[in-house]
Amino acid sequence: MTSIYVSEPFKAFRFYTEILGFQKHTLIEEMELAIVKSQTQENGTTLLLEPNGNPIAKTYQQALYQNNLPVIVFGTNNIEYEYDRLIKLGVAFKNPPQKSEWGISTIFDDTFGNWIQLHQEIGL
Repeated sequence: MTSIYVSEPFKAFRFYTEILGFQKHTLIEEMELAIVKSQTQENGTTLLLEPNGNPIAKTYQQALYQNNLPVIVFGTNNIEYEYDRLIKLGVAFKNPPQKSEWGISTIFDDTFGNWIQLHQEIGL
């Protein structure tokens, strides 16, 4: 499990499940916490979407965002498919997928204060 600070955990929960394709794991309303899990891997990625109300969390999140640094990188086997699928769902990308010596990557805004990177390895 990894933690991602978000401005609105329950709205972020809807984005991460309905748009990105994660599944519900746990909602803890009284603590404003939402946990989502991988749809394809039983024991795969689990994300804790927690409020950025703490000044340290908010400062950290804002610094990453202002410096164009993704909070997390999601690997994919078909970045063009995911890019096209997410564009159709209204996700805002910084740029189309770009090839580098490490693979193909693109970054999008989760609309809750974070840049998220998609990455596809190539030639390995």
